[in-house]
Amino acid sequence: MLSVENLSYTYPGGTEAVRGIDFTIEKGEIFGFLGPSGAGKSTTQKVLIRLLRGFQGHVTVLGKPLNEWDDSYYEQVGVAFELPNHYQKLTATENLALFRSLYSGETHDPANLLEMVGLEEDADTRLSQFSKGMQMRLNFVRALLHKPDLLFLDEPTTGLDPVNGQKIKEIIRAQREAGRTIFLTAHDMTVADQICDRVAFIIDGKITLIDSPRNLRLQHGERRVKVEFHRDGLSSPAQQAEFPLDGLGDNSEFLEVLRNNPIETIHTQEATLEDIFIETTGRTLT
Repeated sequence: MLSVENLSYTYPGGTEAVRGIDFTIEKGEIFGFLGPSGAGKSTTQKVLIRLLRGFQGHVTVLGKPLNEWDDSYYEQVGVAFELPNHYQKLTATENLALFRSLYSGETHDPANLLEMVGLEEDADTRLSQFSKGMQMRLNFVRALLHKPDLLFLDEPTTGLDPVNGQKIKEIIRAQREAGRTIFLTAHDMTVADQICDRVAFIIDGKITLIDSPRNLRLQHGERRVKVEFHRDGLSSPAQQAEFPLDGLGDNSEFLEVLRNNPIETIHTQEATLEDIFIETTGRTLT
């Protein structure tokens, strides 16, 4: 669906934001582009959605070089920006109807999209009265209006409460199941871990690592199990012990703890994506 080779972009004035990056995204894949503010995430996305021209390198989208696409490109891709951008004097329905009119192909009914993200009761409310979270939800479904094959989502759960954040993640997964491809930029590693098939870490305009979240956790986690248990009954303070994951079934000390003590928790010592990012880049996400 998308192939990037040796992509670089320098802003007027000489700031080099992206420095020779390479990656591909397969059809039906959720690809996470992860890094702190200023890492080059948004610049890369702006190049890919043709807001920034004059890049160096080679980019192919939907089997065609990016610089050969005309405005029909926007019939094929949907974009949800990090900051909502709507017409504040129009209602939610009027906003979606306006953008719907710009597309020549089949589109969703705005009422169905609003219901999808819990905004059906606010359909006739002006956007100036929407909270940031409501605007973010409308921003998200607007990208789905024309049933695009490729979605670019910039921090899609920012500003959302946990319930609505979960709803957006479920919709993203459903879009993947429908065969759509998603390019997602984020600095929230938890969101990426939950929904991305593969992730790329970008820092200072360079990609340092690309792999699936599962592979990364296995490669960088400790092969150990931590057990919390009560040695003298549930009323006693919890104790902790760690055991090697290899040969765990034959570890007499581990088996003794399981057989003779009330168990509070058992966890393998997997690294989080944020742990791995810090380990591999030497930088935090802030």
